[in-house]
Amino acid sequence: MNSRERMLIALNNGRPDRLPCQVHGWMDYYLKHYLDGMDWWQAYAKFDMDYAIYVSPRYTYSDRDLSRWRTERKDLGSDRDGVHRWEEIITTPKGSLHHAGAWNEITAWETEHLIKTEDDFKLWAEFSPVPTGIDFKPIQDVKDRLGDKGIIRSHPFSPGQGSPWQSFCTLVGTQPAIMMAVDQSDFVHDALNAILQKTLCVTEMWKGTPADMVETGGGAGSNTVISPRMFKEFCVPYDQKQHAALHAAGVKIVYHLCGGVMHMLELVTQNGADGLETMTPPSMGGDCDLCEASRRVGDRLFFIGGFDQNAGFEHGTPVRARQLVFECFEATKDHAGYIIAPSDHFFHGDPANLQAFADAAKECVY
Repeated sequence: MNSRERMLIALNNGRPDRLPCQVHGWMDYYLKHYLDGMDWWQAYAKFDMDYAIYVSPRYTYSDRDLSRWRTERKDLGSDRDGVHRWEEIITTPKGSLHHAGAWNEITAWETEHLIKTEDDFKLWAEFSPVPTGIDFKPIQDVKDRLGDKGIIRSHPFSPGQGSPWQSFCTLVGTQPAIMMAVDQSDFVHDALNAILQKTLCVTEMWKGTPADMVETGGGAGSNTVISPRMFKEFCVPYDQKQHAALHAAGVKIVYHLCGGVMHMLELVTQNGADGLETMTPPSMGGDCDLCEASRRVGDRLFFIGGFDQNAGFEHGTPVRARQLVFECFEATKDHAGYIIAPSDHFFHGDPANLQAFADAAKECVY
C-alpha cells in the first residue's frame, strides 16, 4: 500500500496496512537549524514519512475592490534580540484601520489587532476584498509532484485559521472576543455571519479542487479557551454551514482544536467535520485522553496528532519516541482512523528522534 492510499483510508476512518505518519508542518527554524536547510519535500523523504503538503488556491480580486482596501505596511526595524516589528494602515472609503505585529526566527505574532470596535468591524465587513476568481494550478502542480507519496491539505478562505469563531478571534483578539460574546452577543453573531458569508462566496468556487482535505476550526474553540456552551452557540451553527459547503466542493474536513478537546468531542461530531486534530495531551497543555476520545467518537471522526513532540522530539530519545508512537497506536487502533503526528509544531529535537518516530509507525500494523 502506498502512502496516499494509506492516508486516504485513514481519512475515511478505515484501517490501512499500517499506521500513517506525518508532521504538523515543517517549521523553517527546524529545517534551518537541524536539517541543513532542507525543504518540506526533502525532510519528508529523509525520514520516509507519509507526506502531508499544505497548499491553497491562488485568488484574484477586482481592481475596484482592491482600490477600496488599500494597505500600507511599514517596517519598524528590529531589536537586539532579532525581533522585527511592523505596522499596517488600511484605508477604505469610510475610514482607516490599523494593526501591528512582530516576528522573529521562530514565529510571528500580532501586537495590535485590526478590529477594536463595532465600527471597525463594519469597515472590514463592507470593504475587505472577496476573491472574484480562483486558480487551482498551485494545488495541481503539487499534486502532480506528490503522486502517491501522500495528501494535500488546504485552508479555507478566511481572515483567520479556518472557521468564523477563530477568524473573529484573529481579528479582535481572543480575550476581547470572549468578552464581546458575553456582553455583545448580537454583534458577535452578526460578525460571525459576515465572516461566514465571505467564506461561503469563495467556497462556491472551490468545486473541483485537487486538494484532499481542508483544515477548519482553530485553537480559540478549544475547551481550554471557551466553554462547551459558548462553542455550541458561537461555533457549531457557523461550522455546520461552512462544512456543508466544503463537502459540496469535494474535500474532507479536519477540525483543528490545538488545546482542550475532551468536552468538545460530541459537539465536533455535530458540526459536520470528518476528523479532529491535534489531540493535544495534558503534557503539552491540552487535555486529550486519546484512548477515551477514540472510544467515545472514533466511529464518527478520524484523528490526526496526539504525539507529545516535547517528550518525544525536543527533550526525547529514540527509545522514548518509539514508546510514544506505540502508545498512540494502541489507544486508537480499535476505534478510530488515525494518522499519527506531533500535536502541533516543533522547533527543536535530535533528528534521530524523528527517525525513530517514523520507523516505529511502520511497525504499527493493523
